[in-house]
This record gives sequence, C-alpha cells and structure tokens, in this order.
Amino acid sequence: MKTAIVWFKTDLRITDNETLVKAISQNDTIIPVYCFEDSHFETTSFGFQKTGSFRAQFLIESLLDLDNSLRELGSGLLILKGKPEVEIPKMVKQYKAHRVYVKREVAFEEKQTESLVQTELWKLQCELLTFSTSTLYHAEDLPFSIKDIPDVFTNFRKKTEKDAVIRKSFDKPKKVNSPEISRPILPTIAALGIDEVTIDHRAVIQFKGGESEALKRLNHYFFETKSISKYKETRNGMIGADYSSKFSAWLALGCIAPRFIYSELKKYESQFGANESTYWLVFELLWRDYFRFMMKKQQNKIFLKSGIQNKDLSINKFDKALLQKWINGQTGVDFVDANMIELRLTGFMSNRGRQNVASYFCNDLKLDWRYGASYFEQQLIDYDVCSNWGNWAYLAGVGNDPRGNRYFNIEKQAADYDKNKAYRDLWLNH
Repeated sequence: MKTAIVWFKTDLRITDNETLVKAISQNDTIIPVYCFEDSHFETTSFGFQKTGSFRAQFLIESLLDLDNSLRELGSGLLILKGKPEVEIPKMVKQYKAHRVYVKREVAFEEKQTESLVQTELWKLQCELLTFSTSTLYHAEDLPFSIKDIPDVFTNFRKKTEKDAVIRKSFDKPKKVNSPEISRPILPTIAALGIDEVTIDHRAVIQFKGGESEALKRLNHYFFETKSISKYKETRNGMIGADYSSKFSAWLALGCIAPRFIYSELKKYESQFGANESTYWLVFELLWRDYFRFMMKKQQNKIFLKSGIQNKDLSINKFDKALLQKWINGQTGVDFVDANMIELRLTGFMSNRGRQNVASYFCNDLKLDWRYGASYFEQQLIDYDVCSNWGNWAYLAGVGNDPRGNRYFNIEKQAADYDKNKAYRDLWLNH
C-alpha cells in the first residue's frame, strides 16, 4: 500500500490544487500536513517580524477551514511546528510514506528550506515531488524559458497573451483516503510570539481566512454585485469593500487559485458580457505571475539593496526616528499618514496607497527601500513574497521598471484620488 504526505504551504485549498490531486491519484493513503515553520515567526535583520498579527490570524483561520474541507472528504490536517527538515521526515518515518507532495517554491529562503527537506528525505529513500500551483500561466507553457523572460512587463505580457494558453483548473477531489486524523490543535497568536490585535472597524473589509471565505468573496464580487464589470474604473478607490476585488489575501495563502478565478471570470463573462474591466483583473493576475517568474529568474538579487539592476542608490543614513514616523503615520504628509495608519490598524492598504507611501519612503525620505518592504512583510494581511519585494524594488528604481525612477507627486495624487478628503478624514480625524 502506497502512502504519501501532502505538505500544504501557501496552497491552503482543495479546489484546483494539483499537488493534492496528483497525490490522491498516485497513492492509496494520503497524510495532509501543515508545518508552522520556526523561521516564519522570527525577527528579520531589518528589525520586523516576518509574520505579523493580522496575517497570523488569517493563516490560523485558513488552516481551520482547510481541516474542515479535508474532513468532509474523509481526511483532516496534521499540524506540525518547528523546522520542516526535521518535522517532515519524522512524519515520513511514522507513516512509512514513500513520497512527499508539495507546491514548488521560487523565492530564495523557501527554496533553501525545500532543498534541506529534500536532502533529509533522500536519506529515508523518500521522494519529494513539487508542483507549480501559484500562477495563472504555468511556467512550462510560457513562450520563453525562465532565464529569457523579458525584464519589462509589457513585453512579457504581450508575448504571453499571444502565444501561451491558460490551463484548465483541477476539480475538487471527491474523497481523500487517510487514517484517522484527530482534530488539529492550532497554536494561539501568543504562542507564536505575536501580539494579538483586532482589525479596526474602519477597515475596507473584515478579512477572514480560508477557501470558503475566498469563494464567498468571489461570488459576491462577481455574481452578486457585478462589481467586476466596473473594476477598471473603481480600482484606484480607497474606501469600501468593492472598489477592488480584495482577492489578494486569499491568493497570498493559496486559499484560492488564479486559474480558478479565471475560469469563474469566463463563466461570468459568458453570462453578463466581457469588457475592459473584466480583462483588467486578468491583467493584474498577470502582474502577479510576472513578479513570481522574475523571482525565479533573479533569485536572491531582488532582496539586495542594488536590486536586479545592480544600481548604486543614493540614500540617507539609516534614521530610526524617521522610519518610525513613517510607520506610525506621523510624517506630516496627510495622504501618506492616512494610508500608514490604515495599514497599521488593519493590515491592508489600497494599491494606490501602497505606491504612494513606497514612493515617499524611497524618494522623499530616501531611506533604504528594504526596510519599507520588510515592514510591509510584517504588516500586510496579503503579503506575498514575490509581489511585495518585486513592487518595492520597482518603486525604488532597482527592479523591473523601464523608466528607472517611479516618483509620485503625493499632493497631486491626493488631489486626484482623495479629492474631497473623505479617505484622509476617515483615518486622521476619528
């Protein structure tokens, strides 16, 4: 009898999960596991936690939801805590598993962990099988090899849209054969070394983790409100739940897959019609793909101060007081401050806000952009390693920006996107 472990990471779903589907089809018994990795709850060299309170809470909710979904299929989720290269091999020995199935990683630290686990598994004559499950376009279907991916997004997008095909999403499995798995006992936020906070009532949305919530949100944004049909006009909004899809938090933990979103979008278009707005969601998912593929191409360069351009940035000496003012929303620039307060109290900020506060950090304060990126890593409920570091490098002028320096005139931006000051009033005067 063949037994395999399915190691869930940032793919916390059962619909359109190739890792799970392949494991079920190739084995008799499946052991689903998730490991709270010690390294994810450490403090970075920039002085921030790798995982802050908002995302930790969202993660715990997502794992409980995944466990419920697996139980409905006859299985459950085993929770581990520690170093994956220690904990996963322990499970392999305990269950006499001959294979471990897991999503394929692209970022530097994640790939190092994957490699450490693989080394330990080889010693047990156990195979590690990885699957690419995070993108809209599969890496194998791109019209260029990873090393030849264009360094300018528009060139990547045009060629990919012309020459590549989006694969069909995988159906949800009907059954998962597992031995009896007890209900998981998840660590509390405090046990992870994180202070517990609640999302401020002014938040654009009260995010809740899990695939069930992701599907509810998709149904709301597409079929109930038809907000997707106005997405291109409203996406630069800053107040309210429906100016943008808000799928990012669920995408980041893999509670929903880009290909599944795409297949639902196609159903929506056949019912209600396609327009520039429905396409624009695909355009944004392509940006997400692009940052992931660029991470694969550039590896750890994206985390260096000089970025992928190996550029010598002229920045100010590190100033902790200045950094703290930016974090607390006390810079004296009201548009920046309102956005930073929203981020601090909710774990979320609009795309328009993110671009402005990052531009201000890099171009006005002239601080090392990696401190900003690291704070976002701690704070964002929708943190995604590739999108976060890729976007920050882009705005710092050391990433994939053909223009080199992306400076935002904050006053003009505030006048354009918060004309009547409703957003600033919401966060500064309550």
